[in-house]
Amino acid sequence: MRTYRNTTGEVDTERFSPGQILEHAIQIREKFVENPADASKYLVSLLHYNGYQHSSDPDILAVKEIITNLESSKKETGGDASKTELKNITREIIFRKQIEEYYLPKQLIDTIFAIGEIPKQSTTDIVGIGFIDIADYTFLSKFLSPNENQCVLNGLYTAFQWVLKRHGGYLNKIEGDSIMFHFGGMLDPKIREMNEQQALKHIAKELFYTCVEMQRVCNLFNQANDKFIYESADNETRENLQRAFDIISTLRTSQELSSSMNALYQIRIRIGANIGEVTVGNFGPNGAKQWDIVGLPVIEAKRMEATAPIGGLRISEALYDILREIGVVDDYYNRFKREALALGGYYKGITKDELFKLKKVILKDKKNAEFISYSVQVNPALPENISSQVELLLDKGESGSEKIIELLQYYRGNKFVINAVEDVFRRKGVRIRKDKIMKIIYPKKYEAFYKKLGQDVNRVSEYFERRFSLFDLLKKLGEYQDKIKTQFTLDMLQYETNKEYINFDYYLSKELEEIKHQYNLKKKSAFQKLYFFNIVYPLVFVSIKSSILEYQHQSEMLEEL
Repeated sequence: MRTYRNTTGEVDTERFSPGQILEHAIQIREKFVENPADASKYLVSLLHYNGYQHSSDPDILAVKEIITNLESSKKETGGDASKTELKNITREIIFRKQIEEYYLPKQLIDTIFAIGEIPKQSTTDIVGIGFIDIADYTFLSKFLSPNENQCVLNGLYTAFQWVLKRHGGYLNKIEGDSIMFHFGGMLDPKIREMNEQQALKHIAKELFYTCVEMQRVCNLFNQANDKFIYESADNETRENLQRAFDIISTLRTSQELSSSMNALYQIRIRIGANIGEVTVGNFGPNGAKQWDIVGLPVIEAKRMEATAPIGGLRISEALYDILREIGVVDDYYNRFKREALALGGYYKGITKDELFKLKKVILKDKKNAEFISYSVQVNPALPENISSQVELLLDKGESGSEKIIELLQYYRGNKFVINAVEDVFRRKGVRIRKDKIMKIIYPKKYEAFYKKLGQDVNRVSEYFERRFSLFDLLKKLGEYQDKIKTQFTLDMLQYETNKEYINFDYYLSKELEEIKHQYNLKKKSAFQKLYFFNIVYPLVFVSIKSSILEYQHQSEMLEEL
């Protein structure tokens, strides 16, 4: 970057591009049509101090032609008034340039300059899309002022942008506490010399490992740890992170807040990712254009994020198939397993199918169509982290018990996390009454066991404690829920379209009979759902919560003694 001085006084600025010089020259020519001498001197000075006096760039040649035309004019200068006006318009364009650079993505501007023109026509490209959402950020925001909220979010987004830049991704947009990013298309210089298959594999790999790294960076951000930032980071990146870290460190170490913050809140994110063919281009009205991507893969990526595990990610079947083909699935599994073994934690026995867990997502807005996806674990120490949080929450009274229930409800399908939590319960003396939970879920099966064990309550309790883990019981709860998910659809009867063969009375009577039959099926299904969600499901967790509250009450009594 250079500075220049114009003929109307000393003005420092960053060097302009040829296109900006031409745009400015046209404005000056129109603005100072009555004062060509001052205008030409100013433009000559502008070219000189930006290093373009000998340039053969088409835009610069156009500026030189403007200068020649101005110098050939015989009109006299306008004196001090025109010089003052020139200084003002110079300041205005400098300020406009600063605004553009502050708000417009540098990656987009650099790409457009490399192309040599604004790409006004949309294209169809293979693109990898990712969405990130901060889970339960509202809780943290209650402890912060508006300015502190801004600092924490800016710091977190700065951390994510750092990861994106390293992998060659593009931060598409920020909406509140969510962001969208993508790989591929004209903004990705790494794929310009690749064929379609090479680009597809490159995009899939970079997208996946970016998602994984962002989750890990989030964990470090929670600890106000900047290990993920390299020495090459610019000052603004470091300053944004440091401001956020100062706030987080204060919350974590404050005598009044640290205990509650460490127990009740960790910044956790969910990420969804997909890959596919999208439309890439400029969208929006004049004056509000935005470089964006649109298409079904974008919608599906957002669905991946909405159902992704907190602290992990969900990827589409299309992305998984590419990752498996190029060996990333095996490589990532081996890496995760090594890390889990080194920690000696609960994930050390995880299988590949458990690490990449197949799940069919039901799309209610698409007539309950099934969408195949894979949830992916990222943090090898997740069970230990959750169990440590639960241990802290046990000392937080009813608010702590409610948070534990939230964690159990959320992670009830993750046997590693639930086993870790149950070990905390066992170690701390929290007595989960598993026989009562079984009685709530499957009362008839419970009665059968009860009779088989001689109607001895203690034997029944011991049997269920020995035979079932907490995860086993929550899994049975999930199986119960899956059984009642069946949606009965009303299928209209088929009939001949030839009018000669239509018997309307017969058709209507058969249709009425079918509608009544399906109504009775739906009525039974609706009752089962109401019973499960209003009785069974809440009672299971009320039972667990009562066990936690019992433990807390006993602990308080011991402290009083």
